[in-house]
Amino acid sequence: MKNFLKLLVVGLVVLTVTNLFAAKNSLTMAGSTTVLPIAQKCAEAFMDINPKVNISVRGGGSGVGIASLTAKSVDIGLSSRPIKDKELATAKQKGVNAVANIVALDGLAIIVHAQNPLNEITIKTLKDIYTGKITNWKALGGPDREIVVVSRDVASGTFEVFKEKVLGGDKTKDDALMLASNKAVASTVQETPGAIGYVGLGYLSEGVKALKVEGVMPSNKTVQDGSYKLARPLYFYTNGAPKGLAKEFIDFVLSSSGQKLVNETGYVPLK
Repeated sequence: MKNFLKLLVVGLVVLTVTNLFAAKNSLTMAGSTTVLPIAQKCAEAFMDINPKVNISVRGGGSGVGIASLTAKSVDIGLSSRPIKDKELATAKQKGVNAVANIVALDGLAIIVHAQNPLNEITIKTLKDIYTGKITNWKALGGPDREIVVVSRDVASGTFEVFKEKVLGGDKTKDDALMLASNKAVASTVQETPGAIGYVGLGYLSEGVKALKVEGVMPSNKTVQDGSYKLARPLYFYTNGAPKGLAKEFIDFVLSSSGQKLVNETGYVPLK
């Protein structure tokens, strides 16, 4: 019996140490589909350098990322918008101190079908389209074709930024297509001649046309210098100041190597 108890204790100690080792060497992230490509690419590179580390990354939207951090189900919440006051208060009630770590910059690219003759747009016109005041491309010098309004869903940080910077708090038209990811928006616009949408810079492709906004094309330079009006920071949210593996990973993302990867994903390095 004594030997059995000794073996049991040893087994429990080994299991505890193993679990602690696993926790120390694993990192979980969830949230914004805009930030997702950055997190994935940097995670792959970080794990190549640190083969004993396991990093899990999933999307869901900025709201999901912040909610997951608040629920303590992830180490890092990915967000393409600042945390809301209500979310911050909820986090504090749960004992979570949500700290913003800016890891990259982005610009909301306004996209249309590749064959659309339009090349630029104003924020006022964009608002008029999304609120339903302008419904046909003919009003903008294009073909006599209905405008198909494509937007992100309400859990999206990209939607929140668009709502603030373009809509001024107004609602999108009732028949707007509210999609769950940047990829879905880009695909829909690419396949729909009358469509207009908005995506993070990392989702631009030859299948869609990015428009100038107020005469300025989104680019690394115009996002960094602030001349592109729809620029924004991208965030990794942590519970308190980053520490342990989370700090090591964020430091890597902020390093010259990490910022090079940010650029490779189509987003804008901090400098």
